[in-house]
Amino acid sequence: MNLRIEEEKGVAVLTIDDPARLNAMGATFWPELRGALATLEADGTTRAVIITGAGEKAFSAGGDIASFAALTDVTSKRAFQQDCMRTFAAVEESPLPVIAAVNGYAMGGGCELTMACDIVVAADTAVFGMPETAVGLVPGFGVLRAPSVIGRHWTKLMMFTGERVDADTALRIGLVQKVVPAADLMATARGLAERIAAAAPLAVATGKNLVNARVERGEFDHSTAALTTLHATADAAEGIAAFVGKRPPVFEGR
Repeated sequence: MNLRIEEEKGVAVLTIDDPARLNAMGATFWPELRGALATLEADGTTRAVIITGAGEKAFSAGGDIASFAALTDVTSKRAFQQDCMRTFAAVEESPLPVIAAVNGYAMGGGCELTMACDIVVAADTAVFGMPETAVGLVPGFGVLRAPSVIGRHWTKLMMFTGERVDADTALRIGLVQKVVPAADLMATARGLAERIAAAAPLAVATGKNLVNARVERGEFDHSTAALTTLHATADAAEGIAAFVGKRPPVFEGR
């Protein structure tokens, strides 16, 4: 299991629970998160959700890159991309408001997950990044959502160079809505969640749906197709092998 679930007073806290691997998102993470949200949406008592990471170092370091090597054919690569996209969509489209409480590194899929959430609260120690080009890939959901969150130029800077963004910069560019001392992170996130939980749930759900009304769903298909193609390139194979081997990659662009 990748998730720990705790509920109290209408607020559910979902903790990505693999601190030894910086809460990397393994293959089971994606359906687990979708299932957890579906259960909370149906229970009739949950009014708000907080997603955070276990430990003090990371919200999530992103996808488990070492496991990408097991995706040996186009069918498995496409299925993996679709699984990720369904999960980001489940967060984005959930009638429940979802708050990301970012306690450390939010890299790759971890950064993308914050963009799928409705509100992002960050510890002053938080760091955000989309470093996928270093392993021959791009952030499939991030390329769709980051431009509307932080603008096209910041998206390109972070995506092309792997530039890491600290909490204060993330606040300035709109990736984060609140920055607080690390010791106050969960209390702040819970305070926001409890304020939301006290509001009319149908109004909150309707408001979220209306704000998201212009979000394109067809984008997922072309992003999935592009990522599936990239996963099959020599550059991606080299990037993943270099990551696993802890050496610099040598890309040839073929």
